[in-house]
Amino acid sequence: MLSKSSSAAEDCGRFAAACKQLFAGGSILRVFHKHGPAKRRPPKIKSWELISALVFHCLRGTGTLAENTRILTGKRIAESSMSERRQRTPWSVFTAIMEFALQPKAQEKKHPEAFYSGLRLVAVDGTEFSVTNTPEILGSLTKAASRRLKAAFAKVRMVMLVELGLHNPLAAAIGKEGESELALARNLLCSLPERSLLIADRLYGVGAFVSLLAGEFAAKGGHYLVRVKSNLKARVIQAHSDGSASVEVKTSSGGRVLLREVRGKVRRAQGQWVEVRFWTSLHDAARHPAKELLGLYAWRWGQEMAYKEMKVDMRQSELLRSHTVETAAQEIAALVLAHAILAQQRMKIAAKGGCEVLRISFAKTLDCLRSMWTVIALCEGSLTSHQMDAMVGQVLDFIAQCALPKRRKRSCPRALRQPVSSWPRLTKNTYANGGAEYQIIPVSA
Repeated sequence: MLSKSSSAAEDCGRFAAACKQLFAGGSILRVFHKHGPAKRRPPKIKSWELISALVFHCLRGTGTLAENTRILTGKRIAESSMSERRQRTPWSVFTAIMEFALQPKAQEKKHPEAFYSGLRLVAVDGTEFSVTNTPEILGSLTKAASRRLKAAFAKVRMVMLVELGLHNPLAAAIGKEGESELALARNLLCSLPERSLLIADRLYGVGAFVSLLAGEFAAKGGHYLVRVKSNLKARVIQAHSDGSASVEVKTSSGGRVLLREVRGKVRRAQGQWVEVRFWTSLHDAARHPAKELLGLYAWRWGQEMAYKEMKVDMRQSELLRSHTVETAAQEIAALVLAHAILAQQRMKIAAKGGCEVLRISFAKTLDCLRSMWTVIALCEGSLTSHQMDAMVGQVLDFIAQCALPKRRKRSCPRALRQPVSSWPRLTKNTYANGGAEYQIIPVSA
């Protein structure tokens, strides 16, 4: 059984305590003092209450912002007043809050699954959020093209750094002006943690972006592993005994980057072989064998799981509930902060349950904590300290006892029900059991 101490109730029982821990105490007040709108009179809802209420609103997934603000703070405020407060809040407030609130959390001794050879595993990728087709939004954003002409809704793009092994957001860049994924990703390079290994897909496997990574990691002692398209050129300098090779890649600015190239084939459970190609700054073939790096790339799918948790599990609607680009960006920022709070709580529950963080179900954690935080907020003053401790302990016990079993080595067919380009059509679901197989393709001059 989990210990039912007063600290557990303080840390996990109240949503305000979880927010305070994420926002580093008084840091949010300093942000509003520097970036916030000029004060006219004492506001009914304080600045930190506004941000906390918006995050709580995203976590609850139901009700209006004014209703959830009343649950959290006990203050009645009109929905129009909340909307006006959000529109007056500069975007720089949210960027500054995310900058100090989103921090690395994994510790190598406690979370070995989040590290490789002493390097923190980090992934970068982009996603899009659908927004309602209001005149304000359609005047600023364009609808994405699809194979059936234009998409139904306008999209707001986001790129996020994720701490693999915890699904913890490290930084996020939100495109309010329709910026490309690579342009947003460049803004996140300064947020890469020291001594980290960045894993990225083929969009980032180009000479221009790799040269930026090399410059960023030169001072931070980190490395990268990016997948590369097969048609990109690289000059082989030296072949290694494990099948990889040192190569030289030209950049768009005329510079050159020295990399190590790994090629191989991957398949699951007697399926078809898929050829893959990687560039990495891990030059030591003895310490980091090519076959080991082939298997390491699979960790990048943790980012896709983090996006699924944020975009599917946490939300009740496929569309953002905001009606302007500015407030849509605020809502996405609140979703990222809410996801960081849940990652924080999953770590605490995993430590008490003695298991890996990702074995703590995100869906069960979200469902139980959102209910517990709502009840405690509504019953503030009606529950004694002992009663609240007992309730928090039982809720944390339940989540820990529902830890997921270790992930099975299982794969689904690489096919779609409505295929695009060369993808095969999926007519019947099948599953294959067994681990992945890897073969090295030697890189030759």
